This record gives sequence, C-alpha cells and structure tokens, in this order.
Amino acid sequence: MLQTLLSVFPRRRHHRIRCGIIAFGVSVTCVPSAFAQRITTEFDETVEFSKFKTFAIREGTLRSPSPALNSELTKKRVERDIEQALAAKGLTKATGNADLNLFYTLGSRRGMETETYPAGWRGRGTRVARVPTTEGNLIIDLRDPTTRSLVWRGIATEEKPNPAKLAEKLDDMVKKLIAKYPPKK
Repeated sequence: MLQTLLSVFPRRRHHRIRCGIIAFGVSVTCVPSAFAQRITTEFDETVEFSKFKTFAIREGTLRSPSPALNSELTKKRVERDIEQALAAKGLTKATGNADLNLFYTLGSRRGMETETYPAGWRGRGTRVARVPTTEGNLIIDLRDPTTRSLVWRGIATEEKPNPAKLAEKLDDMVKKLIAKYPPKK
C-alpha cells in the first residue's frame, strides 16, 4: 500500500510529502510498541494451586525517586487493586494465617530513549531525538507459608514519558498480572 501511495506522487515536486508519509508510518508502527506493557510470570510447577483459598498482603515496598509513585496513597491503591483482583479469582483476604503470603515491590527509574527518523534532502540524512521515559516495575510474589518458598511471581513493566502517567497505569498492571494466576500447567 505504501508503494502505491509513493508512486502517485511525482519524484521531485512532492518529495516532502513522501518523506512525511514515511515518517508518519514509522512513528505509528514503532511508537506504540516502545510504550507497551510487558507481563512475565513464573511459578513452581510442582505446586497444586487449587489448594490455596486465602491470602494476606505481608509487605509492600515502594522504590521510586518520584513522589508520584513513592507515597502512602500509592501503596494503598496498589494493595486495594491486588485485593480486588485476587478476590475476583476466588481468593479470600485473611487477617491472620493465610494459605498464601503476598509481597510486592513497585519501583521506577528514569531513562532516555533515542529515536531516529529520516530527514534532510531526499531523506538521506537522519534526525535523532532524545525522549525521556520512566520505566516502572511491579513485582508480585506469592509464597507458601508452610514451606516458606516462592510459588508464583509476576512482573509487569511499563514505560511512560513521566511518573504521573505511570501511576495512572498501576491498576491495569495489577489486573494483567493477576489475570495470569493461577498458572496453566
């Protein structure tokens, strides 16, 4: 389709339009994937997950230089989202002894990504742009208190332009992580 669009325009007179179409096409296909959420899980294959009926959140750690992510309100929100997601899976929150102990860590770091795209006369040059990003990780660990071993771990990674945008995605990160529990063997 791109070839047909390019062949419609004469070579010299509409060179800028052709470069614009190419740059737009590259940005539409590459930019969303740069900010996509990544979910990974791992689990102990010898554990029978159907025996777990209750959970308790034992410890939550926030490790972020950003005030938008490193606050007591953020911690409460993450815990509420975890409780709701696990309740939807049929688990009950326990205040004392539980079948699963839950630990989570929310961290972030700032970074810089470099994007290149065609520029210059006839598209022969390249233009480089530096884009600030914030990468956030939410790690949820489920441990069996009887054996004190890790039975399930989920890691959600999200990249956003700033920490405030990352804070808006926390509920989505929790939902996508807990959707992978219990694991399919």
